Amino acid sequence: MTDDTPSDRSDREEQPADSQSDTVPDRDDTDATSTDIPAHWQHSRRMTDGGQPAEGEGDDVLIGEESDEEAVLDRGPFERWASKAIKNPERAYRSMFYTATIFFLVTTLFPFYWLLMVALTPEGRQQDIILTPNGFNPGAFIEVFEVLPFHWYMFNSFVIATASTIIVLVIGSLAGYAFGRLDFRGKLPMMLLVLVISFFPPAAFFIPLNDLFNTSVFLLEPITGDGTLYNTPGAMVLPLSAIFMPLAIFILTTFYAQIPDGLEDAARVEGTTRLGALFRVIIPLSAPGVATAGVLTFIAVYNEFFFSFLMTDGQPENWAPLLEGILGYQGQYEVLYHLMAASSIIGVIPVAILVVVAQEKIVSGLTAGGLKE
Repeated sequence: MTDDTPSDRSDREEQPADSQSDTVPDRDDTDATSTDIPAHWQHSRRMTDGGQPAEGEGDDVLIGEESDEEAVLDRGPFERWASKAIKNPERAYRSMFYTATIFFLVTTLFPFYWLLMVALTPEGRQQDIILTPNGFNPGAFIEVFEVLPFHWYMFNSFVIATASTIIVLVIGSLAGYAFGRLDFRGKLPMMLLVLVISFFPPAAFFIPLNDLFNTSVFLLEPITGDGTLYNTPGAMVLPLSAIFMPLAIFILTTFYAQIPDGLEDAARVEGTTRLGALFRVIIPLSAPGVATAGVLTFIAVYNEFFFSFLMTDGQPENWAPLLEGILGYQGQYEVLYHLMAASSIIGVIPVAILVVVAQEKIVSGLTAGGLKE
């Protein structure tokens, strides 16, 4: 038997009480908002293997509640992206920009890339093209002008588109000035009539125009020989100008109406007529609208095929346009796909140059308008 002093016995008697006090949770520390959860759940800890808390994981976590990391793991990929986009809006803007860029590249630039691959591939080997040309034949861009006088087709389209654009801009500017800056009786019904006519399909006008342009007129005999407009630029310039006139009037009316009246009044005080104020003040200040109407009209007429196919016999000397030349490489027994692709690329070059020049004119027009004001 060992001799225990009174102090040792008192220590052994107090030790169970202390250990019991350590294991019993303090109910006063519980959250007041968690009264519906049992008390022995509220202070349970997340333990690693061995029953010991891991380093940095000493905080209490309620059983049945998910941490932020677990909530993120339970979300789908789209939900996680949306959550990050809400916290960082630049992430959403960047994603939208990349999506729009990829869509533009696929839908707009890839067809031109494919045309280039077909044009560089020698004849009869187009079926094996994947993403690179099956061979290399840059001479197709020269052969285009040797097989057919393709430059005459391009010249015809350029002349027809230029003439139609000039007519549309001159008449459209006069009509746009009247609708945008003048008040007269019947203005709204006439504007609605112009817009309604613009919705008519071009095929609806072909039968009466075909009869009209194939009718011999005595005054035209010294010019055309047979007195008809068939196989002449007029057979395409007149109907195409009328078809694209409503769109130009609508665009120019919107721009002319935004010019302050004080600028026109100042020009009128100096002795300028309304027509002079239109060409000296209104049109220069509305350069973006004029350029937009002109570019849209030129591109539409330059690429037009329906009226040109029906109003000409397809020969370059009879003002056949560009698309007639491209289809000229399609024979009865063979189709020269590489020449059709090469001619398509060559035909796009004038339009691309026009778009670049028009962008410069639009910027300079905006700057000049701001300085004049």
